[in-house]
Amino acid sequence: MPNLQDPQQPQVPWDSAQYLRFGGERLRPALDLMLHLPLPAPAHILDFGCGAGNLTALLQQRWPEAEVLGVDGSEDMLAKARTTVPHGRFIQADLNHWMPEHKLDLIYTNATLQWLPDHAQLFPRLLSFLNPGGCLAVQMPVMHDAPLRLAQVELARSPAYAEVLGDVSERRNVLDMGGYHDLLRPRVASLDIWQTTYLHVLKGEDPVLEWASGSSLRPYLEKMKGEQLQAFRADYAHRMHLAYPPRSDGSTLLPFQRMFIMATLPG
Repeated sequence: MPNLQDPQQPQVPWDSAQYLRFGGERLRPALDLMLHLPLPAPAHILDFGCGAGNLTALLQQRWPEAEVLGVDGSEDMLAKARTTVPHGRFIQADLNHWMPEHKLDLIYTNATLQWLPDHAQLFPRLLSFLNPGGCLAVQMPVMHDAPLRLAQVELARSPAYAEVLGDVSERRNVLDMGGYHDLLRPRVASLDIWQTTYLHVLKGEDPVLEWASGSSLRPYLEKMKGEQLQAFRADYAHRMHLAYPPRSDGSTLLPFQRMFIMATLPG
C-alpha cells in the first residue's frame, strides 16, 4: 500500500495480517476488476499498490509469459508479497513519485489510488506510463459519505482527540464518476466507469471496527497509544454499532461502494 497521508506527512505503517483478516471480501472487487481487463496478452504489467501480492500472483498466473512488477510503499506488505510470490519482482517506493523503467501494457491498481492526492495530475501521469493501446485498470472505495468514514473524521476533530489527530488528512481524493469521465475521455480511446455496492456480511465482535482497522482507520490509530488509543477504538466501535447494528442472526451488514475505471489508450 502507498503512503497513507499527504506526501509531506510521515508514512503510516501497514499491518498485513489485519488487512488480510477480511481477505475474501477485499478480494472480490479485485477479481471483478480483473475479469473486465480488455487486453489479450500484455507483456509488461504493473500491480500498482500491490500490497501482500495476492493479486500480483493472479496476474502472473493469468499471463505467465508477462513481466509482472509489484510496487508498494509498505515493507510489511511487501514482505508478505515476497512470500506469496517467491519468484516475483517487487519494489518499495513512494507511489506519489515512482516512475517505471520502461513503458507498460497494463497498470492494474486495486484499492490504492484513493490514498493518493491530486487525481487531476495522478491519472494523466499513470496514462503516460503506458504503451499505445495500453490499459489503466482502477478500483477504489467510494465511502467518504458513509458512516464508516464520517465517524473517523468526526472523532478526529472532536475535543477528545483533536490535539493528536487534528492534522490527519480527511483524504477526500476520489472524484465522482463524471469527474473521471471529463478527465480521461479526451486522453483515451475507450473508457468504462461503473460503481458497485457490495454487501459484506461480517461476523464477530465489533466487525466494522476490525474492518476499518485494516485500512481507512490506520492513519488515526497509528497516532495514538495506550488509554487514548483504547478510548478511540471504543468510541468508534460504539458509533459503528449504531450505524451498522447487528442482525437477528448476529451478523453485521456493511454496504461498501466501489468505483471501477477501465481506460485504454489509442493504438
